[in-house]
Amino acid sequence: MINIAVIGYGYRGKVLSDLIVKLNENVKISAIVDPRKQEIIDELGVAAAHIRFYDTEDELLEREQLDGVIIATRCSTHAQIAIKVLEKKIPIILEKPVSTNAADLMALKSAYERCKTAVAVPFSLRLSPLGQAAKEIVSSGKLGKIEHVQAINNVSYGSVYYQNWYRDENETGGMFLQKATHDFDLIQSIVGLKPTWVSAMKSKQIFKGNKPAGLTCESCEEEDVCPESATLHRRRGEPVHGDMCCFASDTGNEDSGSALIEYESGMHASYSQNFFARNHAATRKFRFLGYKGTLEFDYYTNKIEVYMHHTNRMETYEIPPGNDTHGGGDIVVCESLLDTIRFGAPSKTPFEEALLSALLCMKAKKSAETREFQEVIWPS
Repeated sequence: MINIAVIGYGYRGKVLSDLIVKLNENVKISAIVDPRKQEIIDELGVAAAHIRFYDTEDELLEREQLDGVIIATRCSTHAQIAIKVLEKKIPIILEKPVSTNAADLMALKSAYERCKTAVAVPFSLRLSPLGQAAKEIVSSGKLGKIEHVQAINNVSYGSVYYQNWYRDENETGGMFLQKATHDFDLIQSIVGLKPTWVSAMKSKQIFKGNKPAGLTCESCEEEDVCPESATLHRRRGEPVHGDMCCFASDTGNEDSGSALIEYESGMHASYSQNFFARNHAATRKFRFLGYKGTLEFDYYTNKIEVYMHHTNRMETYEIPPGNDTHGGGDIVVCESLLDTIRFGAPSKTPFEEALLSALLCMKAKKSAETREFQEVIWPS
């Protein structure tokens, strides 16, 4: 049997563990670390009888013989837990962001370089069929060398970052780490270049206010009229991302941000993200421009358009999404862990690049806060 432990059995931990069990009949979730032990036991029913529960990752790592670990805890704990697992030489699926602060990121980088254990990160944009197809077209050379990238991410479900625990900036590390880390990783994967400089700006114009800290929608006198009201969304049968007031004094996180990134060849990318766009305003669109042509695709349409610059030819590719909640990326990251365990294969999301994406996000945040360009280099 292939024994997998899950540290943090919330939504993402459950999604990934369910997928990895379905992918291989020899996989067993043998242990879980989560403070909600009884709730999880009730949820799993008879399946819980075969799982050992632990209060801490230290206890888990001391007592279990594991083939792999899924880390899906609160964001601020990712790096420190991953370091402990790396020291045990156990392959990992590590949720993004891989770290939320510079000190933890440097410690994680050092542990990885010392232990050289495979770490797979669920970078769904890179791993999805759409991202893979886009990279294949760019790598073919038909566009010429990529010399400019434009990207926009308007998040239609943005209230998730203001209505539950994500609203705590100490947990998220800010919205570049929460969202842009995916997009920066995709750009890096497709152009095959390292970022060298970044200039960024962020703002909080919508999800702010003076309502009482800790206010919930059901306790608010505006619960029947507020567009963000969880009460209204429930009545309409719409997704609910939490019950906390988006306009309370304790609501953290910026609600839009932009970055200009220079890469080692001299080319640059522009990126902008927004968290209050809704419905048909949603988009996650990328344009890669070479001298010969432009490639454009959007994760909301699963369609690639190629525009040739010196002829009137245009090509359209429809790329069906993968069969999971992350457009196919979660299946691939679970396959990556299994391939490492069974065959010693390297991660399909090179951890060096995941670390670099996190560094770029931290530098973008610092640039926005200091109003200065930031060089994207590791501290010596």
